[in-house]
Amino acid sequence: MISSDIGKEVIKKELPLIPKLPGVYRMLNAKNEILYVGKAKNLPNRLKSYVSEKNHIIRTERMLSQTKRLEITTTSNESEALLLEANLIKKFKPKFNILLRDDKSFPFIFISNKEKWPQIKKHRGKKDKEGFFFGPFASAGSANWTIKMIQKIFHLRVCDDTVFKKRERPCILYQIKRCSGPCVGYIKENDYKQTVEDAMEFVSGKSRRIQKNLSLQMEKASEELDFEKAAILRDRIKSLNIIQSSQRINEANLIEADVIGGYKESGKTCIQVFFYRSKQNWGNQAFFPKHDPDEKLSDIINSFVSQFYENKSVPSSIILSETIKEKVLIEKTLSQKENKQITISVAKKGSKLNVISQAIKNAKDSLNRKLYESQNNRELFDNISKKFNLETNLSLIEVYDNSHIQGTNSVGALIAYGEEGFVKKRYRKFNIKNEKILQDDYGMMKEVLTRRFKRALQEKDNYLTFPDLVLIDGGKGQYSVARETMNELGLHDLPVIAIAKGKQRNSGNETFFFNGKEFKFQKNDPTLFFLQRIRDESHRFAISAHRSKRKKGISKSLLDQIEGIGSVRKRALLNHFGSARAVESASLEEIRSVEGVEEKVAKKIYNFFHE
Repeated sequence: MISSDIGKEVIKKELPLIPKLPGVYRMLNAKNEILYVGKAKNLPNRLKSYVSEKNHIIRTERMLSQTKRLEITTTSNESEALLLEANLIKKFKPKFNILLRDDKSFPFIFISNKEKWPQIKKHRGKKDKEGFFFGPFASAGSANWTIKMIQKIFHLRVCDDTVFKKRERPCILYQIKRCSGPCVGYIKENDYKQTVEDAMEFVSGKSRRIQKNLSLQMEKASEELDFEKAAILRDRIKSLNIIQSSQRINEANLIEADVIGGYKESGKTCIQVFFYRSKQNWGNQAFFPKHDPDEKLSDIINSFVSQFYENKSVPSSIILSETIKEKVLIEKTLSQKENKQITISVAKKGSKLNVISQAIKNAKDSLNRKLYESQNNRELFDNISKKFNLETNLSLIEVYDNSHIQGTNSVGALIAYGEEGFVKKRYRKFNIKNEKILQDDYGMMKEVLTRRFKRALQEKDNYLTFPDLVLIDGGKGQYSVARETMNELGLHDLPVIAIAKGKQRNSGNETFFFNGKEFKFQKNDPTLFFLQRIRDESHRFAISAHRSKRKKGISKSLLDQIEGIGSVRKRALLNHFGSARAVESASLEEIRSVEGVEEKVAKKIYNFFHE
């Protein structure tokens, strides 16, 4: 029987000490883990409701039964409380809050306004550079596609400044008509600036005006018998027509808006966000918030909106599929945050309803796919348990693999698979520290498993929770080492299975080792395909980690040994001379001529190679 009396007594004791101010409260359990974060216009009044109300929903009863401590943070107003609540929920991910998962920054397109020859590129993170930002785009793919279209039409450069400054002849992008060749002076500065301005207008949704201007320029070039320029302008107009015809129709004529539609089924929710900027649809993204199965869809969307915009730019208009209870407060808070008027509305008729209906349909389709995958994964987990007679119900599998070349750049890799697919945030790589075992696969596996689970046992830095099954890419020997390592750590009950390829290393001939027995699957068994898939993913991740480490090792040179030579100067030297060996054979005057290398630094470099 769940008793909420424990939490109620904690609140009763704290109530006389809590000021009648807006703020945020946090409920904590016996381990000082935050269970719930809430906000209030008047903290005592809100907390009294937990004590006075007799019939709480089950979720609240469970929360109060685990509450051992209460923390309070007051704010100057309710808007500050809303922002602080969203920040704390994202940071601590409390068990009883509605959580926005898969949160990430969205890509923007950036064009600098400081450079003589501006570069166009994709940008993530803080807008801490001077220039023009366009976005957000729903994915890196949609941002990359837009950049390619801009390259095709306006021939703007995409190369880095270091490469741009050192070029003596145009690159292949000029040859395929994706760049105007500003690096070698194939375009006048004023003409290039004009194309930059045209590109910015294009991204801002003013493509028809650009098309008209280009047509006038083409006619003028033809009259002046500059047929080469006229042909370039003609190709640009043609590309613009193609893009305009392929763009998704913005029937609601939304200039700057996010369309947010939600769909809930079987206790799960999907929220689709469509991004409209400059009268263009810049893609959509699906989100699957974590919440109690009994939560109302309107409350889920309410929490989603307050968390989603905590660290993102906000459009002038937010269109929702559901009425939310904190509409006025969120509008006020976001308007203050962005220093502009922001409106939140619910689409009820006309073209906006059609747009929101499309968002809901996408949310429904995405959720159905998610539910199907989850159900399918559940069946696969159950089949694994039956095959190997496991006593535990599987919900999370960790897979381990190693990668090295003759003992160099040795790494271990961990990937994880849960009921909803690969859990990328649990992926880990381990640089092998013990130099004596760099060519010893068994020793490497022992080190990786020891480091991973010893840290978890110590509960250091809130490290990864334990999986339900450990899968090893290897044979009988790997299994023995892994099992022995787990036993040494006291993890006798954590099942370990090894998967080994056949003698010909053919897929489908895998042998599985578990508890002193060998297991085989039928070649067309879906469970075998699943185990192969997650094994292959661990192998891919291990190789990727190894290549990355090897690449870093290759990139190191003699220049790294010189004190005071950072990455910028190193890059400048290598771009100028081509290699570290060329720097070694260079004279003092030649080194001094490199941009960014002062007299003192030049002498230090020269003396390093010649003393």
